[in-house]
Amino acid sequence: MVALLVLSLPLSFHGQTKSGPAPKRPAKPAAPAEDPQLYRNAAYGFRYSIPYGWVDRSQQMKEGSVPGKSELLLAVFQHPPEATGDTINSAVVIATESVTSYPGLKKAEDYVGPLTDLATAGGFKTDGEPYALQVESRSLIRADFVKTLVGKTPTANAPEDKLTMRQCTLVMLSKGQIVSFTFIASGEDELDDLMDGLHFTVATPPRKSP
Repeated sequence: MVALLVLSLPLSFHGQTKSGPAPKRPAKPAAPAEDPQLYRNAAYGFRYSIPYGWVDRSQQMKEGSVPGKSELLLAVFQHPPEATGDTINSAVVIATESVTSYPGLKKAEDYVGPLTDLATAGGFKTDGEPYALQVESRSLIRADFVKTLVGKTPTANAPEDKLTMRQCTLVMLSKGQIVSFTFIASGEDELDDLMDGLHFTVATPPRKSP
């Protein structure tokens, strides 16, 4: 990922009068720059540390998003998704869907069925049973899937190289929305590393009146 940094340098102009130069005004402190490696979402109370060098395609992939109904929040990839290669292109995708899109859905567990249907339609298979998971201050549901891919075209001297794509999706309900955090990697260790970048804001309890 190429980061373009624009540095704005304040310019000060000094006028002169007969009595001498005007006093200099103290320079205003520079505003802190946003961290390009950190995605924050105050509405749902979480942040995600984007791995250094990854490609952000959130804006390009937001076509069709309808805030309040279905919205892509973040889509980052280890390599440009349009590039071809013989390895798994790891990714992190965070999105929301309205609970009203699924009649009868009252708990995060109820989203596992539609999620599984979507994953299996994409060639994935379930990897174990979904289970509840506590991530810092939030309770989520975790569902895992795997998909076997062929890494390179087989030849007489080089047999096909099979790759395993692993997908982990965490789901929670917040403000009438289904919030899903999907992580894609080539192995368990990498999957854990990607999940470690997700953090939630600890809710501050209301102050008691004196």
